[in-house]
Amino acid sequence: GTTLLHALRDKIGDTSPKGGCHQGTCGACSVIIDGELRLSCLTLAETCNGAAITTTSGLSQGVLHPLQRAFLDAFATQCGFCTPGMIMAAKVLLDHTPHPSRDDVVEALSGNICRCTGYEPIIQAVLIAARSNSQNAA
Repeated sequence: GTTLLHALRDKIGDTSPKGGCHQGTCGACSVIIDGELRLSCLTLAETCNGAAITTTSGLSQGVLHPLQRAFLDAFATQCGFCTPGMIMAAKVLLDHTPHPSRDDVVEALSGNICRCTGYEPIIQAVLIAARSNSQNAA
């Protein structure tokens, strides 16, 4: 069958999920399916009929999502290849844990590989987004 990654990129034209390893080890293909983080390279498209699928492309509605803005503000992107998967993992974390600790962030991002940033700017971006969400909710 067709993987969700292939269906999203080649059939729908959403190129935000990246095909890094095609084995489920890098996290670059991460998407959110019905509120849960999933690896689109290991998910068959036909198993997603009727499911709500969110990619990084679907986060911004004309303006950057707070996580996207935080990644820019914290200089958490270099080559950008891992960014969509990192943002998806961070979104699921913040949806379930609005006030995460640094350790929560590290754990949530542990399934994603970045070869450029050393992770610290990415961790800081997620913490910035969490603080921003808290301030906006107050």
